[in-house]
Amino acid sequence: MARPPPGAQANVGRRLAAGARAAHAPREKERRTKKTKAWRSLLIGGEPSLARCLTMARWSPASDNEVMTSFSLKRYAWLSIGAALATIGLKGSAWLITGSVGLLSDALESLVNLAGAGMALAMLSIAERPEDEGHAFGHGKAEYFSSGFEGLLILVAAAAIALTAVERLLNPQPLEQLGVGLAVSVVAALINLAVGRVLLRAGSRYRSITLEADGQHLLTDVWTSIGVIAGVGAVALTGWLWLDPTLALLVAANIVWTGWGLLRRSTSGLMDGGVPPEQHTRLIAVLERYRALGIDYHALRTREAGARSFVSLHVLVPGAWTVARGHQLVEELDRDIRHELPHATVFTHLEPLEDPASQEDIGLDR
Repeated sequence: MARPPPGAQANVGRRLAAGARAAHAPREKERRTKKTKAWRSLLIGGEPSLARCLTMARWSPASDNEVMTSFSLKRYAWLSIGAALATIGLKGSAWLITGSVGLLSDALESLVNLAGAGMALAMLSIAERPEDEGHAFGHGKAEYFSSGFEGLLILVAAAAIALTAVERLLNPQPLEQLGVGLAVSVVAALINLAVGRVLLRAGSRYRSITLEADGQHLLTDVWTSIGVIAGVGAVALTGWLWLDPTLALLVAANIVWTGWGLLRRSTSGLMDGGVPPEQHTRLIAVLERYRALGIDYHALRTREAGARSFVSLHVLVPGAWTVARGHQLVEELDRDIRHELPHATVFTHLEPLEDPASQEDIGLDR
């Protein structure tokens, strides 16, 4: 590969980054001002509310390089706990009123939601801890235990729903006061829908797999409620008692996929899985801009640990460069990478382009 003359290599990163920083500066200043006001309202203003949490989720985009404080993330977990307690009461009442096995399975899943929300609160409390001597890379992986637990709970709930439905298929029983029971169940489903959407939005904005898992768990509960309501309504219209447990079985099959997906993502995180493909593509684009100017790289590795990402690579520069010049280059490269991958910690190893030994240390076992 032809390399440009030394003069063209000077201040490579500065020229690449200056334009992007200048273009984003006015919009970034306005966004930070809005977010600061929202934070003051959220942190000072008493108990967590659905409106406050939704506002913060909207005003903190995924590109923000400021990690949300765990205190505020735990507010979302408390919101989930409150929703679980409310829906347990509503769905339990609906089951007692109607005797529907579908509504009973729906109420049982809300108990599972409560357990999941409690686990989320505990793991967010651990993930907030700063790095220490025994955990130099922080405690972010604690979130994967919570999301894995949520996925497992979803699978357990699906199995419980299926078993209860099979029993009712074998021993059908008439349903009572369907109108009141359905109305109560609809209210509970709307609560879960609202809170689930808030948690998913917050989980995406703040890169919290715990909140994403909790939100997905609540939305599976919504699908369960929809199936149950449809089943009970169909029984009321047709008198066919087998419709109630049959639709409950279909709902159980549907939510298995969500639980499996959470378990798979959690396992990947615990096994040091790399950043998602779209983030990896943006990372490669940054590095290729430097390569086009004669700065090579190899041994690129990434991994995720909760909200934080880690990037390591070897940067190859002309051997005639001074240490100070090489250091300036990798500092600018670091900033460009973190501009594309917020919350990333970047490790670079500087090597001379001309040295054959630079090509012999790419593998983990160098």
